[in-house]
Amino acid sequence: MKLSAIAEFLNGELAGDSKKEIKNVGKIESCSPDEITFISNPSYEKYFHTTKAGAIIVSKNFKIPESVSGMPSRVPLIRVEDPYMSFLKILEKFSAKIKLQKAGIHKSAVIHKSSKISKQNTGIGAHCYIGERCVIKKNVRILPNTVIMNDVEIGSNVLIYANVTIYHGCKIGDNSIIHSGSIIGSDGFGQAKNPDGTFTKIPQNGIVVLEDNVEIGSNCTIDRATMGETRICKGVKLDNQIQIAHNVYIGENTVIAAQAGIAGSTKIGKNCMIGGKAGIVGHIEICDNVIITAAANVSKSITAPGWYSGYRAVEQKKDLKKEVYVRNLENIVKRIEKLENKKDNMN
Repeated sequence: MKLSAIAEFLNGELAGDSKKEIKNVGKIESCSPDEITFISNPSYEKYFHTTKAGAIIVSKNFKIPESVSGMPSRVPLIRVEDPYMSFLKILEKFSAKIKLQKAGIHKSAVIHKSSKISKQNTGIGAHCYIGERCVIKKNVRILPNTVIMNDVEIGSNVLIYANVTIYHGCKIGDNSIIHSGSIIGSDGFGQAKNPDGTFTKIPQNGIVVLEDNVEIGSNCTIDRATMGETRICKGVKLDNQIQIAHNVYIGENTVIAAQAGIAGSTKIGKNCMIGGKAGIVGHIEICDNVIITAAANVSKSITAPGWYSGYRAVEQKKDLKKEVYVRNLENIVKRIEKLENKKDNMN
């Protein structure tokens, strides 16, 4: 694309050669002259005068940093309202459309005759298994070696990568994506302790519901409810290797980073952000618009929006204050020892 076309596509203001051809996108540190990049985070401004990029997307109020040589930069700029979102748009524009699974049913797939599979642009890969009474709607892509057990419902425009397992009765909403190795609907961890110390398994008779526009990363496990539903609401995005226990509810547009774990019957609100390795105990509630930082452990309900962090998660300001105290413990101990020695000498 010519820079003039990119500027028009992004509704931006171009300063530079409008006829320059751009062939791809790239990182500002390693861009080539036929690639476009962006600056959104100020920490990347240091690369402005060293990048070989063909053009840079910046904000409308971006100030060109001074160079060591004092020479002005000749790199073309496209000024936009939001450089990050504009870069995502142009990234999508240049992205190759990879056809992961062609339409039709592979001859090695095993599909029970009672299941209803849309013939409208649906593709089912090699060695897939689809059980009894399943319903799969239009524009669904199911990649090889995926197992879909009885009574599963899958909406339109769903992409299921290879080696996914969806247990019986679960429901997958429209426009959802499930990455390789994830398991939807495995039994919740329900065990009742007997008087003799052994355990009896509690039947897990519920299901998992993924609403529309949900994305599940690779190697995630979402347990079915003991009774009722484990529900992942519209627009939720899960990273890789996440454990969601039985009867958990995750509100709309919440995002969760890798290796987080959420224990049973916990309810998480809308528009929350949960950092990697965070742990959340069971049977609590987290309100809307909460940010839980990486490796935090939430042991009680959170009722006010904001940032929370720490081994026993509290409001981040309190946690940081506590961290300052901990880091100063050595100095505090030395001061106490000095005062005690002074007292002893006086006696």
